[in-house]
Amino acid sequence: MATVRWVECPRDAWQGFSRFIPTEEKVAFLKRLLEAGFRHLDLTSFVSPKWVPQMADAEAVLKALPPPEGRTYLAIVANEKGLERALEVPHLTHVGYPLSLSDTFQRKNTGRSLEESWPLVAGMVRAVEGRLGLVVYLSMAFGNPYGDPWGVEGVLEAIARLRELGVKEIALADTYGVAEAGRIREVLEAAAGRFGPEGLGAHLHARPQGVLEKVEAVLGAGLTWLEGALAGVGGCPFAGDELVGNLPTEVVLPHLEGRGFRTGVDLAQLPLLAEEAAGLKALYA
Repeated sequence: MATVRWVECPRDAWQGFSRFIPTEEKVAFLKRLLEAGFRHLDLTSFVSPKWVPQMADAEAVLKALPPPEGRTYLAIVANEKGLERALEVPHLTHVGYPLSLSDTFQRKNTGRSLEESWPLVAGMVRAVEGRLGLVVYLSMAFGNPYGDPWGVEGVLEAIARLRELGVKEIALADTYGVAEAGRIREVLEAAAGRFGPEGLGAHLHARPQGVLEKVEAVLGAGLTWLEGALAGVGGCPFAGDELVGNLPTEVVLPHLEGRGFRTGVDLAQLPLLAEEAAGLKALYA
């Protein structure tokens, strides 16, 4: 039975909430995820509290968690200062950097142009070597709403450039959740065909009715690294569509198990965890 790498993304779910979730509540929820068998968590970010106040307690959250012991604890960083913080905290295993194929979105999201971001990625590769894993999230990988240039070959060129820099793990992101399943499969098949599926993943957003079709597009392209969040909470705050969210874990994981993939998660716990995730949204969003 093949194993799926499912990355649970509470950080993505929580970062846009208007009210601060107390640190102890975050930690308690994350511990319940670990107890349920989740092995890959995108759990916080080291960014300015001015821009993402929800993640101001990143250090405290990580310190309160048990050692990873073979699990993946990932935090997003957007600049050198965030990386410096990440390198000093206990228990962290990976950092993630958002690199957009849309220059417009890269400026919105990180405050620097796409071309200015490439030297930062190169510096990150050197800085984390032997200390942390690095995941680059290639956002707007399936198109963008700004009219910025996009094409499959451009996606492949970006992946090639990242691989040349030494980035082994790359997740292609449908940041706005508007790419159709056909385009998702086309891009991922091209990427897997040129570079192999190893080290390639998909971070997708979707309306509820489009979730499993997009999951099948990923599997059909030969990839087995997917990401999402319980109750489908979160997504891109710039999308402007309240129905677009993360892939809902409690929908996707049973589907994957039914397709013969091993997730390692106790499926019986998913309904209660999804209810808790939705409850946090109701309280703090």
